Amino acid sequence: MINKWKINTLSNKQEEHKNKLAEDLGISPILAQLLVQRGITTFDDAKNFFRPQLSHLHNPFLMKDMDKAVERLNKALQQKEKILVYGDYDVDGTTAVALVFKFLKQFYSDVDFYLPDRYNEGYGISIAGIDYAAANNFSLIIALDCGIKAIEKVNYGLENGVEFIICDHHMPDSILPKAAAVLDAKRLDCAYPYKHLSGCGVGFKLMQAFAMSNGIDFSQLMPLLDLVAVSIASDIVPMTGENRVLAYFGLKQLNSNPSMGLKTIVDISGLAEKEITISDIVFKIGPRINASGRIQQAKEAVELLVSNDLVFAKKRCEEIDQHNQTRKDLDKSITDEAFSMLENNEKLKEKLSIVVYNPDWHKGVIGIVASRLTEMYYRPSVVLTQSDELATGSARSVPGFDIYKAIESCRDLLENFGGHMYAAGLAMKKENVAEFTRRFDAFVTANILPEQMHPQIEIDAVLQFKDITPKFFRVLKQFNPFGPENMKPVFCSKKVFDYGTSRLVGKEQEHLKLELVDSSCENVMNGIAFRMVEFNDHLKALNPLDICYTLEENNFNGNSSIQLLIKDIKIVEDANKAT
Repeated sequence: MINKWKINTLSNKQEEHKNKLAEDLGISPILAQLLVQRGITTFDDAKNFFRPQLSHLHNPFLMKDMDKAVERLNKALQQKEKILVYGDYDVDGTTAVALVFKFLKQFYSDVDFYLPDRYNEGYGISIAGIDYAAANNFSLIIALDCGIKAIEKVNYGLENGVEFIICDHHMPDSILPKAAAVLDAKRLDCAYPYKHLSGCGVGFKLMQAFAMSNGIDFSQLMPLLDLVAVSIASDIVPMTGENRVLAYFGLKQLNSNPSMGLKTIVDISGLAEKEITISDIVFKIGPRINASGRIQQAKEAVELLVSNDLVFAKKRCEEIDQHNQTRKDLDKSITDEAFSMLENNEKLKEKLSIVVYNPDWHKGVIGIVASRLTEMYYRPSVVLTQSDELATGSARSVPGFDIYKAIESCRDLLENFGGHMYAAGLAMKKENVAEFTRRFDAFVTANILPEQMHPQIEIDAVLQFKDITPKFFRVLKQFNPFGPENMKPVFCSKKVFDYGTSRLVGKEQEHLKLELVDSSCENVMNGIAFRMVEFNDHLKALNPLDICYTLEENNFNGNSSIQLLIKDIKIVEDANKAT
């Protein structure tokens, strides 16, 4: 599939902000342009962006019901109630449970945790979980990363002597559960200044408020920030505002003094000798934590994350690493089956959406398969399997299209659903799958824009090689941590040539190791283009190319250099047609 390049431009007003920022900060206009594109238009904005401070965190009591949540939690401690920390089985949920459990356990012994079984209980608060709480005399459940729609479950809990504090970040309905407190910045009546916390982030704010109400110094919360950073990266929430502050300090904690459980994951992921980034969490740490809930029990991941026993932690980490390998194998086989279903059915291929159903698919990996289908076909995708006599599944979307609204339009066909713009979960009776498929596709067809159905690379700025100086790169690194709404900047350079020393590399000579020049200076820029050997002949004939790329730091034998990580290449004579 051919990528469309979209070079972002500034309005006249943004140009004014760019020029003023470049002058005030003493940086290149291109770096100032990157700031303006991220909504940073003043010196103070830039100062806060480049120098995050924990003092930038909001007062947790600004969140609706936070006073009620802390009052109920303090009452539980004073009256010696048993507290159950309950969370979803993904990375956000397991890190949230680990964080709240670890912090409370320092001050109160009668606290335990519970993770639902993906296969027997499904997503969110379960009847089985409430029954467990009631049978074991837990009178308060702190529900993390779930619960915002659990109206009937919370009522069932009250009937059985179990109250809830709900900490969620998913979209609520107009009616909220009758919990002691409902913490969700997306509540329409909540004036909390930042709306995009992860589920673990909401749990952190509860613990921050609890600490403030009990005179506990903030420094005692600091060791938990590594868990918050892992949740922010893995749950793909915006890397802006409070999330960026939490991720910034969480990465510092993860790199300097991670908890024992996370340290074992870092080691087994091969990250021990490098500075860990958001990307490392997304591709190496997060999937391993997720693997427990996908393949076995999410409780295993929490037991690892809260462990202080090195022998136990190493053993549990090895088990989780094996779960992750099993997950990879299942992911590949089911993805291949789903691709085959589409490739062998012209009617399915012609639709603007994808809904595939196989009752035998492993429930633990269908979210990953939905992501693969979306990447491959560039369509909103729903992948369904069978669980407890229901068709249950995961949905993933393309940039700009709200898949939550598409699913919500079919809510009368669903037993339950939840999620956000780009990812959701759903369950329905098996006999509703055909009608859901029809209506979901009708909604997508009526609402998706043509440009949302084709891969597009957004380019932040056009660079000449003379612009890529050591100072430029030093400032660019301070844009970290990267994530949604603060993605790693993508650049474009036009009419670049092989210096004469580019070559094929890789076991099967499948990658291009580039050494490039342009007309702006004599700098030779090193780059790597994975799986782009089709451009080798053109390059070797000394023909010009347009490239788009990110800038990376390449460390080799103790030496550090700037390297271009090529995202796409266009042959110059075709570039005007393609862009």
